[in-house]
Amino acid sequence: MWHKVSPISFRIPLIKTWKSSWYADKKGYKASVQSDIKIRDFLNEELNWMLVGDIKIYRTTDNKFIVDVFTAKPAMVNGENGENLTALVNKLTKKFKYDFSVNVKEIKTPETNAVLVADNIARQIEKRMPYKRVIKQAIQRATEKGAKWVKVIVWGRLNGVDIARRETFKEGNIPTQTIRADIDYTTERSETVYGTIGVKVWIYKGQVFKRK
Repeated sequence: MWHKVSPISFRIPLIKTWKSSWYADKKGYKASVQSDIKIRDFLNEELNWMLVGDIKIYRTTDNKFIVDVFTAKPAMVNGENGENLTALVNKLTKKFKYDFSVNVKEIKTPETNAVLVADNIARQIEKRMPYKRVIKQAIQRATEKGAKWVKVIVWGRLNGVDIARRETFKEGNIPTQTIRADIDYTTERSETVYGTIGVKVWIYKGQVFKRK
């Protein structure tokens, strides 16, 4: 019997790192994890439709939060003269009662970001677009932007059929067991009138070697 392992956690801490960086003792660990989850959910809700690909959270020794938001549209997150960013920091501070510092970083190639690709596929499926054409176009755009291997799996009542099925689309080859292989992975849900359709995306960007 084989076991499923996340491609990201499999490569920690060699070429990947944790999305949260802080230290907590045994008593405070549970509360720290729960607060990180709430902060991410709040940011994803506030920054919806702004193509947020990743959120990383750091905590300093004086209990201050430093949040890095990776997005394909940094101008929309910042706003004119940074007014949107200031309002976002104020909302975070008011809701969670901590001091926050938010840094907005640009994703230069959103076509090779697994989170953005999966979100784009899921949203178009919700609009009743043909899923095969949507996935093939996403794979084509990713390979054109430098991705060496792309794999997409969708399952559920595709096109409203009575019996749910699972389909796999992929382009290229990938060394799945090579730890130095840089693989971006995520899952997403598409809520349609026929039910939930799951989406999984793997994007292989090449191998990472340690530099002296």
